[in-house]
Amino acid sequence: MPIDAELLDILACPSCKTPVTLVKNGTALKCGQCHRVYPIKDDIPVMLIYEATIEN
Repeated sequence: MPIDAELLDILACPSCKTPVTLVKNGTALKCGQCHRVYPIKDDIPVMLIYEATIEN
Protein backbone atom coordinates (compact mmCIF):
# COMPACT_ATOMS: atom_id res chain seq x y z
CA MET A 1 0.00 0.00 0.00
CA PRO A 2 1.52 3.35 -0.99
CA ILE A 3 1.95 6.23 1.42
CA ASP A 4 -1.18 8.37 1.63
CA ALA A 5 -0.74 11.74 -0.10
CA GLU A 6 -2.00 13.61 2.97
CA LEU A 7 0.58 11.88 5.16
CA LEU A 8 3.34 12.62 2.66
CA ASP A 9 2.36 16.30 2.73
CA ILE A 10 2.99 16.56 6.48
CA LEU A 11 6.10 14.37 6.80
CA ALA A 12 9.39 16.20 7.24
CA CYS A 13 12.96 15.16 7.91
CA PRO A 14 13.47 15.01 11.69
CA SER A 15 17.02 16.28 11.26
CA CYS A 16 16.53 19.46 9.21
CA LYS A 17 12.71 19.76 9.05
CA THR A 18 12.64 19.75 5.22
CA PRO A 19 9.77 17.93 3.42
CA VAL A 20 10.59 14.44 2.16
CA THR A 21 9.77 12.74 -1.14
CA LEU A 22 9.16 9.13 -2.12
CA VAL A 23 12.12 7.31 -3.69
CA LYS A 24 13.20 3.76 -4.52
CA ASN A 25 9.82 2.78 -5.98
CA GLY A 26 7.97 3.91 -2.87
CA THR A 27 10.11 1.99 -0.36
CA ALA A 28 11.85 5.02 1.15
CA LEU A 29 11.56 8.74 1.80
CA LYS A 30 14.37 11.15 0.96
CA CYS A 31 15.18 14.59 2.28
CA GLY A 32 16.34 16.94 -0.48
CA GLN A 33 18.41 19.10 1.85
CA CYS A 34 20.47 16.72 4.02
CA HIS A 35 20.09 13.70 1.67
CA ARG A 36 18.95 11.32 4.40
CA VAL A 37 16.89 8.38 3.16
CA TYR A 38 14.36 6.95 5.61
CA PRO A 39 13.07 3.41 5.02
CA ILE A 40 9.41 2.46 4.80
CA LYS A 41 8.85 -0.86 6.59
CA ASP A 42 5.49 -2.63 6.49
CA ASP A 43 3.94 0.53 4.97
CA ILE A 44 5.16 2.62 7.94
CA PRO A 45 7.76 5.38 7.43
CA VAL A 46 10.62 4.94 9.90
CA MET A 47 11.51 8.58 10.52
CA LEU A 48 14.37 7.96 12.95
CA ILE A 49 17.68 9.68 12.24
CA TYR A 50 19.74 6.64 13.24
CA GLU A 51 17.73 4.43 10.82
CA ALA A 52 18.43 6.72 7.87
CA THR A 53 21.20 6.39 5.32
CA ILE A 54 22.79 9.33 3.54
CA GLU A 55 22.76 9.27 -0.25
CA ASN A 56 23.58 11.92 -2.82
